[in-house]
Amino acid sequence: MKDNQLLIKAKEFAIEILNLCKTIKSPITNQLSRGGTSIGANIHEANYAHSKADFIAKLEIALKECYETEYWLELLKETNCISDELYKDFQQKSGQIRRLLIASCTTAKKK
Repeated sequence: MKDNQLLIKAKEFAIEILNLCKTIKSPITNQLSRGGTSIGANIHEANYAHSKADFIAKLEIALKECYETEYWLELLKETNCISDELYKDFQQKSGQIRRLLIASCTTAKKK
């Protein structure tokens, strides 16, 4: 599991989200921190799935959390709580995780 790039990237993303939430004042930081940390938690849980279907379901939940996190980040940008530059950085990272999750789900469904 230490070499799981998806899990590593999700954990790094979660840490960055938590650090961001410490620095801004917004009523949605609770939602952002939940979504941003849930991505990695679901990927981690998928590694211990009971079945292929359970594995896929956990990855799909992680994917949904990724989309939700992107929504909260967009709201923060549009309300000027974070800069465009910071938003783009988080979007790039979440986009990379999202694409890896989509590829992982697709591969798992083919097997």
